[in-house]
Amino acid sequence: MALERLDKILSGQNIATRSEAKKLALKCRLEVNGKITRRSDIKVDPEKDVIVVNGVKLVYKKQLYLMMNKPSGVLSASRDRNAATVLDLLPKELRREGMFPAGRLDKDTTGLLLLTDDGELGHRMLSPKKHVYKLYSVECDKLLSEDDVTRFAQGISSGEDTFLPAAMKITGDNSALVEICEGKFHQIKRMFHAVGAEVTALKRLRIGGVYLDDSLSEGQWRELTDEEIRLITDNSIKELS
Repeated sequence: MALERLDKILSGQNIATRSEAKKLALKCRLEVNGKITRRSDIKVDPEKDVIVVNGVKLVYKKQLYLMMNKPSGVLSASRDRNAATVLDLLPKELRREGMFPAGRLDKDTTGLLLLTDDGELGHRMLSPKKHVYKLYSVECDKLLSEDDVTRFAQGISSGEDTFLPAAMKITGDNSALVEICEGKFHQIKRMFHAVGAEVTALKRLRIGGVYLDDSLSEGQWRELTDEEIRLITDNSIKELS
């Protein structure tokens, strides 16, 4: 990896701004490979050199990949002046520049949300050409029938949009699992509306080959494993069809 300025690294990891890094250096609060540095502009290799800030070793991560169990009432956005966002639920050091929710959920929708600063991965996951399947648990105000399953399987038109065929499995009188490979605006809600139902609860359970960790309470998060990162764009997993 190419060498980078120490202050740039600390800023990129959301540890300290460049001006803050300079002050830390002048106060002898920065160490590189066991030696105090009075300069924050020295160049280091963040993947090989041992960097210590205020006595705490820096765990460098070039890019972050987080799984969150999104709660209702929180916006899937990087920032908003008037409402809490999913990034507000993260500790400060993880709210680094470039972090965004990949595959947003509506404000009142819960479940699996991926947060990353890897724009390329986000693009691959969301690209319509990739056909990455997502699994949702749905509750609605209508008694569901096999006719609804058939209509979903045939594809549904709503206004000017036509949704690709989707798999539905009825799990209760008013509940179902639905699997789609698109991510159009309010898609699940609009598909149910087209068959005469209104969605009362919606939760995402899976994206690609990554399942929501059922040990995470709403609002909690954890880092993805290397295997999960690989499986995010896996378009071969279709449970309902």
